[in-house]
Amino acid sequence: MRPIRPGDRGPAVTEIRTVLTGLDLLPPSTDDEFDGATERAVRAFQQSRGLSIDGRVGAETWRALDAARWRLGARTLYHAVPDPLTGEDVRSLQERLLEMGYDVGHADTIYGIRTSRAVAQFQREVGLKPDGSCGPHTMGALRRLGRKVVGGRPQWLRESDAIRQSGPTLVGRTVVIDPGHGGTDPGVVVPDGPLRWTEADLVHDLASRLEGRLAAAGVRVQLTRGPAPETCLPDADRAQLANALGADVFISLHTDEHANPEAEGVATYHYGTDNGVTSATGERLAGLVQREIVARTGLRDCRTHAKAWDLLRLTKMPAVRVEVGYLTSPRDRERLIDPRFRDRVVEAIVAAVQRMFFPVERDVPTGSIDVSELRAVVAAGAVVD
Repeated sequence: MRPIRPGDRGPAVTEIRTVLTGLDLLPPSTDDEFDGATERAVRAFQQSRGLSIDGRVGAETWRALDAARWRLGARTLYHAVPDPLTGEDVRSLQERLLEMGYDVGHADTIYGIRTSRAVAQFQREVGLKPDGSCGPHTMGALRRLGRKVVGGRPQWLRESDAIRQSGPTLVGRTVVIDPGHGGTDPGVVVPDGPLRWTEADLVHDLASRLEGRLAAAGVRVQLTRGPAPETCLPDADRAQLANALGADVFISLHTDEHANPEAEGVATYHYGTDNGVTSATGERLAGLVQREIVARTGLRDCRTHAKAWDLLRLTKMPAVRVEVGYLTSPRDRERLIDPRFRDRVVEAIVAAVQRMFFPVERDVPTGSIDVSELRAVVAAGAVVD
C-alpha cells in the first residue's frame, strides 16, 4: 500500500484518526484530513509500538493500528486455524503470561499454538478447563493472580538455557542472512560522481562475504535473496523463511540514511517493546554484534535498540537487524565501498555469532576472536575424518 501521509484525506484517514482517538492519542473529531495533530499522534503511536517513527502510515503501521483496536478482555481469544487471531489484546495476554513465567515465545500479537498451550497450562494450574482459550473465567483468574516468577527474567533464563544446552560449536548451525531490500526496492541510493551506490547491492555483497566465512566455519547458511531478484520480498516472508528453515540465528543487513550528511555510525536492533518485553537472546546477540563491529571497524557506536518490526517480531530465533553505517555520510560511504572494510564487518559478525553460543561465564573479550582459527578448526576436523 502507498503510505498515508500528512495532507491526505479520505475514509482511510478517518479510520486512522478513530483508532488514535480510542487510544487517547488524538481528540475526537469528524475531520478526514491527515493534519499536523494526526501526524504527531501517529509518531507517538509508532514510538510506543517500537516501529519506525516517520509519521506516515505504511503497511506495518497500518497493521499495528488495526491490532490496537482490541483491548484484552473485549473478546474471547482462541487458537484459530488457518488464520490465527491477532491484536493488541493478544500481545497484552502474551506479555502477562511471560511475566508469570509461561513460555509463549515472542509477544508477537499472534494467538498461535504456543500461546494456546501456555494458556492451557495456566488454566490447569488454577483449576480451570484447559482448553487453551482465553474467555471471561480465564481473564478473571489472570486478574486475581500476581506474578508467578520473582527475581529474574523467566524468558531470559529459558532462552539462555536452550543456548547453553546446544553447546558452543558453530558446526552444524543454521544461519539465515537477510540482505535488505532488493528487486524493485534498491533501498538507499546515493549518486557519487559517475557512480551510483545502492544499499541493496552493498548489503548483498556483505551477505555473500558473510555466507562464505560462516560456511568455512561449518555453518549451514541460507540467504533470503539473490543479487538481482525480480521483486522485493516482504519482511514477513523473510521471517517465515527463517522459521521454516529452523534457523539458529537470523541476521538482516542494511545501511542507513539521513538528510544530514553528518549522521554516521552503526546501530543494531532486536525485538522488544516499550514496556520491557524483549527477546533475551536477540538482545544479547545485538549487543555482541554491535560491540564487535565498533571494535573492529571504528564506526561510531549508535548502540542497540528494541523494535517491534515484523522482521524481528515474527522470527522465532535470535534475530537482529544491523544498520552498517550511513550511506548518505561521505565518511561512512568511503568505508562501505572498500571491500577490505566490508571484510572487517563480516569478521565482526562471525565473531559475534560464535560468542552467542558461548556460555556467559565463558565469554571472551570483544575483538579477541580470530575468525581464521574457526576455519582452521573445521579444516583440521575434516582432515582427521
